[in-house]
Amino acid sequence: MNKSLPQVAIKQIQGLTPHSPLAEQVVRTIGLVTYVVRRGFFLQTPGVSWDGEASDAVFVFSPDWKAKPGAVLEVQGKVIDYLAHDTAKPVTQILMDKARPRKSRDADGRRHSVEPIEITKDLLPQSAPALATRLNSLAAMLVSIPAGQTFISPSNLFGDYVLALDGEEPDTSVLRSEHNGAIIDAANPSRWFPGFRITNYNHAPKINVGATLRSRLVGPMSYRADSFQIAINQPFKIDPSFVKLKKSGLTPEPGSVTIMTLNCFNLDSQIESPALVMNPKRDVDDDWGDGRFHTLAQAVVLQANTPDIVALQEIQDSDGAEMTKVVEASKTYALLIQTIEELSGIRYQWVDINPELDADGGQPGGNIRNGFLFNPDRVSLVEGSAKIFGGDDPVFENSRKPLIAQFREVKSEQTIACINLHLASKRHQNSIFAPVEPGFDAKLGVRIEQASIVAKRVETLQASGTDYYVTGDFNDTEFSDTLRALTGEHSANLVERLPQAERYDYNHRGKLQVLMHGIVSKEMAQERAEYEIIHGNELIGVKPGEENDKPSDHAYVIAKLRLR
Repeated sequence: MNKSLPQVAIKQIQGLTPHSPLAEQVVRTIGLVTYVVRRGFFLQTPGVSWDGEASDAVFVFSPDWKAKPGAVLEVQGKVIDYLAHDTAKPVTQILMDKARPRKSRDADGRRHSVEPIEITKDLLPQSAPALATRLNSLAAMLVSIPAGQTFISPSNLFGDYVLALDGEEPDTSVLRSEHNGAIIDAANPSRWFPGFRITNYNHAPKINVGATLRSRLVGPMSYRADSFQIAINQPFKIDPSFVKLKKSGLTPEPGSVTIMTLNCFNLDSQIESPALVMNPKRDVDDDWGDGRFHTLAQAVVLQANTPDIVALQEIQDSDGAEMTKVVEASKTYALLIQTIEELSGIRYQWVDINPELDADGGQPGGNIRNGFLFNPDRVSLVEGSAKIFGGDDPVFENSRKPLIAQFREVKSEQTIACINLHLASKRHQNSIFAPVEPGFDAKLGVRIEQASIVAKRVETLQASGTDYYVTGDFNDTEFSDTLRALTGEHSANLVERLPQAERYDYNHRGKLQVLMHGIVSKEMAQERAEYEIIHGNELIGVKPGEENDKPSDHAYVIAKLRLR
């Protein structure tokens, strides 16, 4: 240990902003090891009270040396502001060079300790700037969440959980769903809810939205995946929530069409060869063996009552994520249609337009596209009507192109034009904690322009007197500028006919929101349309670390439209 180096308090290392005032300096500091992870440990000053301004804890990066929880150490190393990517919030760390034990007891003989700071509603401001400042002052510090909180996000493969701070009294500052989930607030869509990650999957249970925490959680406030998240390694108790998959009340009948919207979550029929994909750890899967074709078929048949038309998104080509020249998806459609037929006796037909090779975004090699299934006993495809449009516009570069097709209802012989969308992703949106332009969505302008192009196509359908239905994955909410650009003066979003507490098909870090929509003429919306979101799938968790048959990350939506 180099005694000539300055010995500083951890609070001096952290400072009052995300950037450390001692960045790039080599220092010595003393603290208590509160928590150990695979690549290092958290070090906190014992015996001091948190002042609400600067953190008294820091993460020490030491992948080759394991600390012992509860030990008091003097650590020497370089202070850095770690950036996970170009727009990330800097995270102060010490790159450890050396460490040595110090006395574990104070002058009175008591063992050094750290009292966790309890996370409560009153502790967390709702405005993003104030919240970011508060959470930065808690960075790396030991915190706790008491029992009684409600899980508002289903468990995922990675052991992530999100909570609403209900405690003895429910959090009335947020609209709640039937299962006690949190509906996104149009006035504060970026609101943060406390979450935690279980590092030991043996302690990570499968949880549905609405479960209740029944034991105290204690761990350091970490920062990962562009958000603050508590690190937890102890088991915890819950009161489980049982979510029943909803069944639609809409059924096919003469003179009307029922149209289901189904995001298939990169569905393909191939077990990819590791040698042919970009990332073998991520891009090799077995959708058939995992049961995803079966659960999608059950959604179509048992939940949506074998609708006349199914608008599909995220259908991959016949060899999945393999980096080949294959772009057609006949094997993927055939396997899904076969599975539906085995369950219902109905043999659907399919239609799509192949994308250009690697031109539409999505998983590399997958050649993702939109497509339709349709029941030929109920509707027929108008010959030559299936077309891609907008593909020549730069705004659809590296993005899924809209697919339009006209279908004729067999009994009435009336037609409807269906437009199937999958607009630009929100994946590259800045975190609300980003140091520059927090929350900035670089693709919002793209989605608005894409929606405007679709709106122009809708205008031509209106001028010709053609009934139309625009659906798919819009990657934006009903109150967004994207949806306003599409509905304009003459169209209506059927989502807005639903009670606010039912407007959700997607769960993003605990915020329930609707990203799928159904756009029709205002006249049809008022007199000839019914609409449902088939809840359940987006509320049910999976067991962290295990394969699962969850067919989609969305709920399903369905409309029943009476034709003229």
